Amino acid sequence: MTELRWLDPDSLDFPPSHEALDSPNGLLAVGGDLRPDRLLAAYRRGIFPWYEQGQPLLWWSPDPRTVVAPEAIHVSRSMRKFLRRTPFRISFDRDFAAVIRACAEPRDYTDATWITDEMQRAYLELHRSGMAHSVEVWDGDQLVGGLYGVALGRAFFGESMFSRSSNASKTAFIALAHHLRTGGCELIDCQMPTEHLQSLGAREIPRATFLARLQQLCALQAPDCWGRPGMEALDAASILGEPTPERST
Repeated sequence: MTELRWLDPDSLDFPPSHEALDSPNGLLAVGGDLRPDRLLAAYRRGIFPWYEQGQPLLWWSPDPRTVVAPEAIHVSRSMRKFLRRTPFRISFDRDFAAVIRACAEPRDYTDATWITDEMQRAYLELHRSGMAHSVEVWDGDQLVGGLYGVALGRAFFGESMFSRSSNASKTAFIALAHHLRTGGCELIDCQMPTEHLQSLGAREIPRATFLARLQQLCALQAPDCWGRPGMEALDAASILGEPTPERST
């Protein structure tokens, strides 16, 4: 049986992903910290932190891995109809702090959260350095949905999403895929499978395939699609690549 390795606080090294446990799937290492250089070193190796308040810091690399190619995003007929008619507007990097706070709020099925205060501080620091990004969905001046994650090279590592209104998180994810596709990003890492993500086109691939692809993508120059933080909000219909419909007043 493979034993979990405690990370050396003075080193950014991680165990190889094939040493991760089968049960729970992908648990690889314990300890360390959430300073930016360690987080980025982890993402480049296909490793991410995931733990709850009161637990030690846990690092994961599951097999298989859930991913989406931005050009392969699935938008159902009913979702297309919704996006053409909704008043939602979409922005990028306009309010990262509000998005990560909303993602940390209790869900209907649990009061626990893995997005601890420590995690929020760590990803806010990554955002300030230009490595973590958010998508916001607005209904008027109300933030009703969004997501955040980390961008490295031509890969985007999705961390969490939230919804306060029907279809708001789906809108955020479709907007992300559209934004990344037009910017030349080639892969969205979704980490673990959910029905929600699978309905949007997520698929599972072997961890070895994911890591090989990641090595290629992280070595490429990052696209400049995140170069305009707080850019003017877009109509939801625009993420379908269709003309924005006129609305009656």
